[in-house]
Amino acid sequence: MKILFLGDVMGRAGRVAVAERLPRLRADWQLDFVIVNGENASNGAGLTTAHAKLLFEAGADCVTLGDHAFDQKDMLQAIEGDARILRPLNYAKQAPGRGARVFSDARGRKILVAQVLGQVFMKRAFDDPFSAIDAVLRAQPLGGAVQAAVVDMHCEATSEKMGMGHFCDGRASLVVGTHTHVPTADAQILPGGTALLSDAGMCGDYNSVIGMEKSEPMRRFVTGMGKGRFTPALGEATLSGVYIETDDKTGRATRIEMVRQGGHLPQAGP
Repeated sequence: MKILFLGDVMGRAGRVAVAERLPRLRADWQLDFVIVNGENASNGAGLTTAHAKLLFEAGADCVTLGDHAFDQKDMLQAIEGDARILRPLNYAKQAPGRGARVFSDARGRKILVAQVLGQVFMKRAFDDPFSAIDAVLRAQPLGGAVQAAVVDMHCEATSEKMGMGHFCDGRASLVVGTHTHVPTADAQILPGGTALLSDAGMCGDYNSVIGMEKSEPMRRFVTGMGKGRFTPALGEATLSGVYIETDDKTGRATRIEMVRQGGHLPQAGP
């Protein structure tokens, strides 16, 4: 199976890049399944139903969220009506929606997608992500109930993301980090067959401060004082993420490649 995961879509620049480039990548790379993290797609905070529709029309099969899952209030209702949108498993117990789902590709192969929020350096305390994902992976064993499994680990600390990768080794096809908007260079296949990338980066304008127009973040760093709100940068975006290939019998990854398409960063892909 050929699977593409795209990191946090950041504002209008990220949405435009996904809409313009994902259909071609899906065809050129003969992708079987595409997952997009969309939690910053709407003005840099959350996801509206209209922007979720755009991501699906561009070729996403599943959209994951994160700690900004419900910053756009219409998502509180929309997520109940669209099972393709996932919020974190270990979010508030009263939160609408679900944190994991088994999807099918065009050939009927089963793909588990799940998302968890980390705890280290996060602004609020979430439930333990390790026990949350453990229960899901035990219920949907790789190479048995599902032919592939992808875990989106949404958190600040690369150490926690790497820890999740090793925790899931042999039980997931891919563990990929999101949230920090900067791609890491540690794409690898672990001993048990799980592909790991500590952070997929963002789909956004990298001539920025993690996707935000530079002036206000720089003012706060230099003076310690804010003057206005953060606004998403609007230059040409880079699609950042990760591509994997898996063995249908075992669900283990056989190939992993970092993805960078368009924008300011050096280009990469399968």
